Amino acid sequence: MTVADQMAAALRQRLQPTDLEVTDESRLHAGHAGANGSGSGTHFRVRIASPLFTGQSRVARHRLVYDALQTFIDQGVHAIAIETG
Repeated sequence: MTVADQMAAALRQRLQPTDLEVTDESRLHAGHAGANGSGSGTHFRVRIASPLFTGQSRVARHRLVYDALQTFIDQGVHAIAIETG
């Protein structure tokens, strides 16, 4: 299972999304801060919609996503671009 798949599973468990896409964009960041040289596992884009976001500010929605992914951040994920709906 890829890191993106593991992240998606964690988001499904915590946020019950109605729409979810997790994309590993690490290859686009080769040579940038946080890149590990492998081209994977460091930079991600998350597109997510969840009923838990209803009435939440953008900052609050992003906090929910970061909280769900904290383990991955602690393990070396350098960047997560988040798009919520």
